Amino acid sequence: MADIGYFAWDLAARHGDSVCVRDDRLELTYRQFAVRVDAFANQLRDRGAVAGDVVAIMLPNRVELLIAMMASWRIGAAATPVNPVFTEVEAAHQMADAGAVLVVNAGPDAPTGGLPAIGVGEMASAERSGPAFPKPAGDDLALLIYTSGSTGRPKGVMVDHDNLQFMGSSMARHLSLTPADHCLLILPLFHANAICASVLSSLLAGAQISITGRFSPARFLADVARLRPTYFSAVPTIYAMLVAQAERVETDLASLRVAVCGAAPISKELLDKAERQFGIVIVEGYGLTEGTCASTCNPVDGPRKLGTVGPALPGQEVAIMDEEGRILPAETDGEVVIRGPAVMRGYLGMPEETARTIVDGWLHSGDVGRLDADGYLTLVDRIKDMIIRGGENVYPKEIENALATHPAVLEAAVVGAPDQVYGEVPIAFVVTYPDAAVSESQLAAHLEDQLAKVKRPTMIHILDELPRNPVGKIDKPGLRRRIPAV
Repeated sequence: MADIGYFAWDLAARHGDSVCVRDDRLELTYRQFAVRVDAFANQLRDRGAVAGDVVAIMLPNRVELLIAMMASWRIGAAATPVNPVFTEVEAAHQMADAGAVLVVNAGPDAPTGGLPAIGVGEMASAERSGPAFPKPAGDDLALLIYTSGSTGRPKGVMVDHDNLQFMGSSMARHLSLTPADHCLLILPLFHANAICASVLSSLLAGAQISITGRFSPARFLADVARLRPTYFSAVPTIYAMLVAQAERVETDLASLRVAVCGAAPISKELLDKAERQFGIVIVEGYGLTEGTCASTCNPVDGPRKLGTVGPALPGQEVAIMDEEGRILPAETDGEVVIRGPAVMRGYLGMPEETARTIVDGWLHSGDVGRLDADGYLTLVDRIKDMIIRGGENVYPKEIENALATHPAVLEAAVVGAPDQVYGEVPIAFVVTYPDAAVSESQLAAHLEDQLAKVKRPTMIHILDELPRNPVGKIDKPGLRRRIPAV
């Protein structure tokens, strides 16, 4: 693998006085960012952290989170970003599982997991001399990103610098980023998407990064008008919120040239509406934390197929496999598998789970999909979300897509509910556009011409909002827990 190109101490020589990163409190040039990174790296060493250690970082999105992550790499350590809204119990579990030696947190009242802590207000910032720092290697562990744990115990995904260099440079090329670009970072930095598609891709291009505060549609639209970013990466939920908000206010999005949508499938209808309303190219992609970030993405300049998540990104292979491990032909449903330099090193301390997930170099996604003749991937559903109704396989995403064709439907989620006769039946939860007038019976009637009877939900519930997990995906386990009460 090529040399790592996103380290602050190397970038300072190339981009010096250009703006690197800002938030609501602080703006740093590339040179100033490098000084702050070295200052905090020396502080980490003073507190006993050394190469090979793991540093936990439990901060909301802000410049200091990136300083702490980069400073960990400066001393040859790895970082594990912790969701800042975690309870003491949740945080302690991740920190203990990761083997962290200390935590950088928000201050005296923040969880520590029983570790020594450096509050964000105590972080050193002044330039000083000290012993030379080690040069990190490509196969050094860089990040421990924890999966959301919606189906069980969270797992620590081991990502090394080679993984990050490959992914960051791949996204920078795919989005044609240059020093003239400006990323508005709105996704949480405890997730691979924000780190790779927003931060590292921008650093590798010499671009600038603006870290916004807690997301709201009004805040986002105001930030775009004020800061003039050229791109951002978001999840379908954010596009749904923006479309609903932008209908009510005047927006100035002229600076934006491209946006990325990932982390969860988006309906063709919502994607098309967002593109037309905002006047920008939105490319939908697909990937897993275990694949560092993205494995496929629709091209910015080239054929974009709405409803697909695009072809494999250069350097990666994506295939469809059956249960016996055979590669399937185009237009055949099966499990999506991924191979290439973005595949994780493995799950921390879980060799058997790693062996089940990576087989003969192929990362098994747990997603059902199909490739067309051009290699564009369409996601069918999660294997574990499939509903078996009276022996018939029913995919919730197909029902969600059908619901999304109704003009009143903003978002839809379908889960399986136990049934004494059929074993399992689909139940739908729907959020409508503001001021849209539609009933459950009207939505049910809308599905009659689109879906066979076996696929139609037995109940449709209209909600004000859908529950979300910490990275913005619809919390389907949470919806399943609601079923007895509805």
